[in-house]
Amino acid sequence: MSQVDRIELELANELLQLSAPFRISGHVFRDSPVTVATLRQGGCTGRGEAAGVYYLADRPADMLPALEAVRGTIEAGISRDELRELLPRGGARNAVDCALWELEAARAGVPAWQLAGMERPRRLLTTFTVGADEPAVMARRAQAYTHARAIKVKLTGELELDQDRVRAIRAARPEVWLGVDANQGYEAQALSRLLPTLVDAGVSLLEQPCARGRESELDGVEHIIPIAADESILDLAELESRGRWFDVVNIKLDKCGGLTEGLLMARHARELGLQVMVGNMVGTSLAMAPAFLLGQYCDVVDLDGPLFLTRDRDHGLVYADGHVDCPENVWGAPGAVS
Repeated sequence: MSQVDRIELELANELLQLSAPFRISGHVFRDSPVTVATLRQGGCTGRGEAAGVYYLADRPADMLPALEAVRGTIEAGISRDELRELLPRGGARNAVDCALWELEAARAGVPAWQLAGMERPRRLLTTFTVGADEPAVMARRAQAYTHARAIKVKLTGELELDQDRVRAIRAARPEVWLGVDANQGYEAQALSRLLPTLVDAGVSLLEQPCARGRESELDGVEHIIPIAADESILDLAELESRGRWFDVVNIKLDKCGGLTEGLLMARHARELGLQVMVGNMVGTSLAMAPAFLLGQYCDVVDLDGPLFLTRDRDHGLVYADGHVDCPENVWGAPGAVS
């Protein structure tokens, strides 16, 4: 590759501020650090944003040195397939993978969705997430999502309180699609007591009830509603080895290492007879835009991350009538230049 064609890699960490604390099982988020990777080549630009995976200690503070260690290989020119071999799954690879997608789109003069071999993206029905709190507080938050057609409820593993949370939100919003996310908070015995409450409340999806590494606890649990893997399945290899315990897999680009791996996972999940969900760590629209493309292949979409921030990017996703849409100028537009 000539010096003119050489890729320039720029790296920066940013601290995104949440508009309010956000609680899930075992964790409270007050801000969200992210790594932004920018690739420049011949007047074209590609960008990617990643938050990493907090429960694996995959954090932006460590992502920068990991990327600096392979800067020379990236700047010498690397394909997305080669990147999958160079870096492990996680946020660092996600940031560069998404930047490579946008750079390739800019160089080719076609949108990223066309590179991915898909039809022009359509707007998607998305869930809107209610963080864990007192039941009455959560019910009010659910009511405040006046445009929402689908709501996801964060649980904490406190059985009776979680039951009250689900009942309160269903009473407040009887018309919406409802899912719950336990974030690894349950053991099998308590889960068996939770499930009838979920059925009575018309809950359509239970996400990650048991701890990562303890998937076998689901062997004796009747799947009276679909059960989704989040923390339990990180990448393509784990989809193959752990998919049998679940009905749905939640693919997050920060977990699997980018849109390239995410698309491979979505296709293989279908081959395994699983439904597919796309989710997100908290991030700006720059992080959501590649996941929006993945969402075109998904049964459940959870891309509400920017709504928890005090400020999004200047060009952002559009939320209206319970749906999310991604204008082309957010990310992946043809001919994007420096």
